[in-house]
Amino acid sequence: MLLPIAVQSFLLIDVGDVTLGLAASSVREVLRAVFITPVPSEHPLLEGVINVRGTVVPVLDIRARLGLPATPVSVDQYLVIADAASRQVALRVDQVHELVAVPRESVVTPDASLEADAVTGIARTADGVLVVYDLDAFLTADEGRQLDAALLTELDTTRDTAPDAS
Repeated sequence: MLLPIAVQSFLLIDVGDVTLGLAASSVREVLRAVFITPVPSEHPLLEGVINVRGTVVPVLDIRARLGLPATPVSVDQYLVIADAASRQVALRVDQVHELVAVPRESVVTPDASLEADAVTGIARTADGVLVVYDLDAFLTADEGRQLDAALLTELDTTRDTAPDAS
């Protein structure tokens, strides 16, 4: 009798030349990129907000977190709507690939030389190496508080003016 293999599913995304795997359980939906309403904020990771079916969703700059150069929003890009550290966020990415299932035992903890705090695993797949990115670790607790404060001050004005991404 064969025993079932425990697997973990990841959505593969590209940000610049970097391919990452996001836990499929954290991803709510994927949308084509739309205009991102700027929000006056000193938060370094907040690109702005979008309106998703009446909900104001902050767009976080994953490029800045990865140390990649900024790029303008393009209709060829995507917004990954996901749960990150108890909040709904959008990440602007260059490409969205397929969902992949990886055996849990093949996901290993990266060694300490890897500087990205949110990289929680590395897995070897048929297509190469998959870098597992933990959305719950995307923001530090302090960054989360700063983001919440920035959004609270702008929520009333952007609720009615942010373009609907849905």
